[in-house]
Amino acid sequence: MKILLVDDEAPARERLRRLIEELGDSFTVVGEAANGEDAVMAARETDADVVLLDQKMPGMCGLDAAAALAELDPPPAVVLVTAYPDYALDAFEHNVADYLVKPVRRERLQATLERLPRTTRPQRVLTGHSEEDARRRHLSAHYRGGVQTVLIEDVLYLLAEQKYVTVRHAGGRMLIDESLKSLEQEFPDRFVRIHRNALVAVEQLVGLEKAADGASLAVLAGCEERLPVSRRHLPEIRRFLRHG
Repeated sequence: MKILLVDDEAPARERLRRLIEELGDSFTVVGEAANGEDAVMAARETDADVVLLDQKMPGMCGLDAAAALAELDPPPAVVLVTAYPDYALDAFEHNVADYLVKPVRRERLQATLERLPRTTRPQRVLTGHSEEDARRRHLSAHYRGGVQTVLIEDVLYLLAEQKYVTVRHAGGRMLIDESLKSLEQEFPDRFVRIHRNALVAVEQLVGLEKAADGASLAVLAGCEERLPVSRRHLPEIRRFLRHG
């Protein structure tokens, strides 16, 4: 995995370089830049797979640079590095793959890099995976003055309630200010609609049960709750359970 380091402070870049060197031969620093404009140029010249991008820089800030990097064909994965956790939510809205809070710890850096797609940028072009790889890997929301994030793979179901969507995940719940329709369109392979106000994770849907009133209820692995399946969507859910 080829990594580009972007920070206006040389000591910060040097620290990241040392941390990456400690992770072994799977990760290689291929370049450095001190501002957003140079970062875009360096990413193009080095074919970097990943850009570790500082937020606070003179001129083009990190999020603006992330938007410019997204225009490359194919775009590198971008990890925002910031001393200000409040930028985390904005990062995910800019399709940033992940964020790291300074001072960056080696364990957190390693976990972030290992979660990123393992294919290189040229391989993504050949296999046609660049659009899929660019999708968000998390859902996020402001929570008690900070940011709460949940991996897409940990989501059990999504339930629309008034103007918010409840995200039920392995560790609990959170509210996000997004529409159910946009989430369904963004992750068509991850979720299936069972009701006008509910999507469930495809991998967690394991069966149907009958309620006392005869209504059909979706059974999800690892979840004691049962969600109603509308008559409109019931035939599709039955077909899915039979054939996968």
